[in-house]
This record gives sequence, structure tokens and C-alpha cells, in this order.
Amino acid sequence: MAGYSRSEFPHWRSSGGCTARQTVLQRDGSNVQVGSNCQPTSGSWYSQYDNTTTSTVSQATIDHVVPLAEAWRSGANSWSQQRRADFANDLYWPQLIVASSSSNSSKGDQDPADWMPRAEYRCTYTRMWIRVKHSYDLTADSAERNALQSALNTYC
Repeated sequence: MAGYSRSEFPHWRSSGGCTARQTVLQRDGSNVQVGSNCQPTSGSWYSQYDNTTTSTVSQATIDHVVPLAEAWRSGANSWSQQRRADFANDLYWPQLIVASSSSNSSKGDQDPADWMPRAEYRCTYTRMWIRVKHSYDLTADSAERNALQSALNTYC
């Protein structure tokens, strides 16, 4: 994809002494213990995507609900570096969540036309996707719109 690189979206920047990744791990984990550098050292993390829990920090990945590459294809290619950094580190909209490494890998940079989480989480996921896309004024192609509408009709 022309011009895209993850480096176009500076991510895991620090705010208040913790990176966005560390903040999400603390926010979304259970019984999280944190070291002096803000890095979680223990706890458990539940992945809504595939109904799995891990107690290994390194296996609790942080997913961008709308993947960075998908955002690039949907309009972020024309944003400033600062806006892309804001998107990649967004703790306000439902853009960053804990996911198992296997579900995060499986999803990759796909949109809902090509990937959806387990059925029990599809309504929430669809609403999160729409919220993020709308909040950032990102476009959706027809296959994506059809998949979102179908998920809303079926799971919500």
C-alpha cells in the first residue's frame, strides 16, 4: 500500500509516566501489579475477541480496533503526523483494547468484511469500529459497510 508504514503512526507514547500500551494493560487487566517503570509485572488479561485469558504480560497484546493500515487506507494517509499519533495512542474512543496474541495476529489489518471476533462479541466490536471510524472521519468501502450492517442486524 503506497506510502504506508507503521512508523507513520508514532505509537505507545508516554502520558503521565506510562505509555498508552502500559495504560491499557493496567486498565483492562485484573489484579495487575506494576513495576516502578509503569510496566505491568503480573496480572491477568481477558481477550474478548476469542474468549481467552492470559496471565503472561507478553501474551497480552494491545489491538488497535481500527488497524493502523486500515486507517491509512481510509483517510489517515492525509493526516498530520500528530493526528496519526493521536489515533495510534487514543485512550478516549474505544480504539485500544487487550487481545490475545493469536487473535491480534489473525485479525491483522483486516476490516469487518474479512475478519470478525467470536459471535458473542460482534455487536460490541461492530459498535466500537463504527464509533472509531466516525470519530476520526474515516471512510468505509462497500464490503465493509455491508459487513457492519449485517453484524448490527444479526448481533445487536
